[in-house]
Amino acid sequence: MTALEDSTLDSGRLARGRTYARKGMVGAVVVAPGQIKAPVQGSRPRPYRSSVHVPVLRDGQWETLLAAIAARAGHVAALLDGEMPAELVEDTRAAGVPLLPGPAELDPECSCPDWGYPCKHAAALCYAIAARIDDDPFVLFALRGRDREQVFAALRERRTSERPAAQEAPIGVPAAAAYARWAEQQPSLPEPRLPELRSAARPAETRLPVDPPAALGLTRADLERLAADTAARARTLLAGDRSWLALAQRQDAVRLTASQRDPGWLHALQAGTGLRPMELARLTRAWRHGGAVGMTVAEEPGPADPAVMASARTVVAEALADMAPETGATPLRAWRNRLTLGDTGLQLRLGPDGRWYPYRNENGDWWPCAPAETDPVAALTTAWER
Repeated sequence: MTALEDSTLDSGRLARGRTYARKGMVGAVVVAPGQIKAPVQGSRPRPYRSSVHVPVLRDGQWETLLAAIAARAGHVAALLDGEMPAELVEDTRAAGVPLLPGPAELDPECSCPDWGYPCKHAAALCYAIAARIDDDPFVLFALRGRDREQVFAALRERRTSERPAAQEAPIGVPAAAAYARWAEQQPSLPEPRLPELRSAARPAETRLPVDPPAALGLTRADLERLAADTAARARTLLAGDRSWLALAQRQDAVRLTASQRDPGWLHALQAGTGLRPMELARLTRAWRHGGAVGMTVAEEPGPADPAVMASARTVVAEALADMAPETGATPLRAWRNRLTLGDTGLQLRLGPDGRWYPYRNENGDWWPCAPAETDPVAALTTAWER
C-alpha cells in the first residue's frame, strides 16, 4: 500500500479504490509470477479487467532471499504460521532484494476509460491484494516468481546440502557417564586454594612456565583464564552438578562472554561464534538472566500450551489495568510462546522450564530485561518497575 500511495499524487482515485476494495467490488483475484489480475466492478454493469504487474526476482536474488529465510528458524516458523517477519523484509532489503515492491515496480493496467495511473479499479486491486498478503505471505512470494511449494522445496534442499557428513563417534566414555557416580556419592571436597595476588605480579608458581604454541592463537593470559574456568567447572562437576556437560559450543561461548570483561577476550569469542556483536550482546544478557534456558528463549520462538497462554493473557491484562488505569485496556497479542503487551514496549516469553522471561523493546529489537519468574504477573511487575 505504501508503494501504491507513493506512486501517484492523485489521492482521490486512491480513496475511491479503497472504497471499492472495502465494499467487495474486486472479484476473484488470480496471482501469477509477475502479475495479479481480477475483475473489478465499476459504474457499468460489466466489470473491468484490472491487473498490476510486478517484476519477478532473478535467480541470484532468490538465492539471497532463501539464505535470509534459512538463517533463522524463526523466519520459517513465522511463515508457516501465516506471518511475514518484519526482520526478514529488512534483511532482504539490506541485501538488495526488494521482497516488497517499490513505487517504481508497480505497473497497473485496466480496461476502463479512466486515464489515471493507477485508475481507481487498479488501486482497488492493489488494496485487495495487500489484504490477502496479510493473511498469506506466500501470495507475495508467488507474485515475485515462486509459490509456497517451490520455496519450501528449495529450503529443504538447502538444509540437506548444508548438513555436515556423519562422523565416526570418538572412542571413549561420555563425561556424564564417567562422573555419574559422583552425583550419588556426594563426596566432601576440600576448599580450592586460591593464589594470592600481589601488587607487582602473581607468584611465579601461579603462572604458566611457557607460552602456548603460536598456532593455537592463544596468549598465556587466555590459557590461564581457560584453566581457571575449567577448574571451577570441574569442582561443580565433582559436587554432582552435571548441567554444564550438556552445553553446546555456542552456548559455552556465550557463558564465557557473560563472565568476562576483557574487550580482547570478548572480541575473540564473538569472532569464534560467528555472531554479530549486537546478537552476542543480546544472548549474553539472556544468559545472565536465565542461563542456557534463557539463551534458548532469546533465540527462537517455541511451542506453548494454548491453555497456559490464555490464562496468562487474562491475569496479565488485569494486572496492566491496575498498573496504568488511565490508559484503558491494553491489547495483548499472543503468538506461540510470546505475549506482547500492546504499546507498552514489554513482552513475556514462556520458557520450556515453565518460567516467564520478561523482554523490553529497545530500538526495534526485543532484549531480555529481568530474571525469569514462575508467575507471569511477577515477571511483568519486575519488567514494569525497571
